[in-house]
Amino acid sequence: MSSLVQNYIGGGWRSASSTETHSVKNPASGAEIAQVPLSTSSDVDAAVQAAKAAFPGWRSTPSPVRARVLFRLKALLEEHKEELAVQLTKEHGKILAETRGEVQRGIENVEHACGVPTLMMGDTVEEISKGIDSASWRQPLGVFGIITPYNFPVMIPLWFWPYAVATGNTVVLKPSEQDPLTHQKIVDLAREAGLPDGVLNVVHGGREVVETMCDHPDIEGVSFVGSSDVAKIVYTRAGAAGKRVQTLGGAKNFLIVMPDADMDATLDACAGSIFGSSGQRCLAGSVVVGIGDAHHQIRERILDYASSIRIGDGLESTTQMGPVISGTHRDRVKEFINQGVADGATLALDGRGATVEGLEGGYWVGPTVFEDVAPGMSIASEEIFGPVASINRADSVEDAIEMMHSNRYGNACSLFTTSGHAAREFRYQAGISMVGINIGVAAPMAFFPFGGSRQSFFGDLKAAGKDGIAFYTDQRVVISRWSAVKADPHNLPKNS
Repeated sequence: MSSLVQNYIGGGWRSASSTETHSVKNPASGAEIAQVPLSTSSDVDAAVQAAKAAFPGWRSTPSPVRARVLFRLKALLEEHKEELAVQLTKEHGKILAETRGEVQRGIENVEHACGVPTLMMGDTVEEISKGIDSASWRQPLGVFGIITPYNFPVMIPLWFWPYAVATGNTVVLKPSEQDPLTHQKIVDLAREAGLPDGVLNVVHGGREVVETMCDHPDIEGVSFVGSSDVAKIVYTRAGAAGKRVQTLGGAKNFLIVMPDADMDATLDACAGSIFGSSGQRCLAGSVVVGIGDAHHQIRERILDYASSIRIGDGLESTTQMGPVISGTHRDRVKEFINQGVADGATLALDGRGATVEGLEGGYWVGPTVFEDVAPGMSIASEEIFGPVASINRADSVEDAIEMMHSNRYGNACSLFTTSGHAAREFRYQAGISMVGINIGVAAPMAFFPFGGSRQSFFGDLKAAGKDGIAFYTDQRVVISRWSAVKADPHNLPKNS
């Protein structure tokens, strides 16, 4: 019998109040590895109250002391990196090289948050008027709710909660119910690092947990990553409750290839972008546009490469692409492929029949490539979130940008070229938040903000970087007079 995952509230693991559960399965085999509770609003409230009680003590902890806890957590994450990567592959399915990279990206966010004494520095101006000085401080706000998806169950929570706790806040985290196990280990490591009870709490569940976090009067703000439709709902609902909100949504990312591009290097970048993590990431390239003669060159290379990808268990060293997360998601991806065919697109490579010997219960979708995709088709306008791409042709970069702007998303895009002028013009005209030049996955480092535009992001301040610090703090401005001198209304020195 598989184990039942517990919530983490007030420094201890405890059972949820609900007996309803969700099955956590190994996507490569379909075998159940755990049951996760679908917690109720009372579980959320218990976590919020624990976080609220912990806030005054944690807020008053000096920022260098808070940073030292994160330094210890960083060291523990590095020590347990391989263990975390293996567990992540078992519950998510992506290959070990990818899970190792994900854990490393998470560590980099903890590392950046360790700089909180500097990152929280305010500003001062003396003598703004006679005998009057002004200064600003960044102050934590209280309890934050963080809601994260299945596709990066280590990295994405670490986009948020290290910054929240570093700045003196406390947190209630709702990880995805599809792969919650790896972050359980991270919570244990955080406690080992010295994070006080109640500062970080975890509540597992589904819609009821999300809605309660949006509505709860003691939660000051909400960070969310998921589909654009749900991101918009969370943004609207939490905002209506008077909370700070940042919600990151879906994507339809374009990879635009110029005729002067280094085609071999471009293939490596595009293939990794399209098929890495089986296409289950918001930075996945899903539309390749070849400009002029580049279309034929990149088309042939991608089709040759995609047809040779070895799918299988992510723990096997020879595997190049793992399964998708669940049977439900596999069926959804296949339905997009079916609809693309029905709409008249040409299926140049069909991954619907993919199987792996000995792992027939796994959730397999092979690399899939479409051509002749028209703007009105669902495969052109919707995020598929699988190893599915379309290869299109355009006469100019301007035409490709127009194609890119025809969909509702604005997360990331990339241009492949050896022309500095073309790269600069693309950067200027793209209108997309994260731009790659000869980069397949335009993922910012932890010290830069992460987030899209248009229907890919709802809010003001994005994840990580300086935005991450600003989102979790309020700027308090203090104007002080410590002088008995009567102010001159004109603030001018007297002539001799």
